[in-house]
Amino acid sequence: MRADAKRNRDHLLTVAGAAVAEQGIDVSMRDVARRADVGLATLLRHFPTREALLEALLHTSFDELTAKASELELSNAVEDALVSWVRDCVAWTTEYRGVTVLMAAAIDDPESALHASCVTLRAAGARLLARARNAGVARSDIDGDDLFALIAMLAWAGDQPALAHRADHLFDIVASALLTRPGGSQDRGVTTKGETADHR
Repeated sequence: MRADAKRNRDHLLTVAGAAVAEQGIDVSMRDVARRADVGLATLLRHFPTREALLEALLHTSFDELTAKASELELSNAVEDALVSWVRDCVAWTTEYRGVTVLMAAAIDDPESALHASCVTLRAAGARLLARARNAGVARSDIDGDDLFALIAMLAWAGDQPALAHRADHLFDIVASALLTRPGGSQDRGVTTKGETADHR
């Protein structure tokens, strides 16, 4: 990709990121183009569909969360690694309103532009979960699909105005339920949307 084309693409992604953070995943392509001060045809030349735009926008975050899982596998106690990674995933999904709905649909749709990234992310979480199960510190009746669903559920709760103030408390409950022994990082709370956990 030529340098000028990359700059244009990066500019579109920056603008799209702000638009999605503000309006959610249903933001119109026409509005993104208007904000970026380009024609709709220019935007569609880079990203033929809204899902393609979202995949490009989210791809870096997916890669970062997958890499974070690998780092945690090597550096953290098994229960802390699992809870820390789930916390990071939940915190990230709150940045883009509605992204959990998109991810939940994409994980079962091989035709989705987001499918491969979601599958890779789910596999990263499944490895952390299996590591914790093998160490005897995580429930044996939860698999990678369940973990992915729990992350989506927690993120959805944090995205609801009526429930957002309880998001940290709900995370603590779910984190405790994932583990089979007390004393893991779930007792230290979680921070979402920049707020300190409210210990109850």
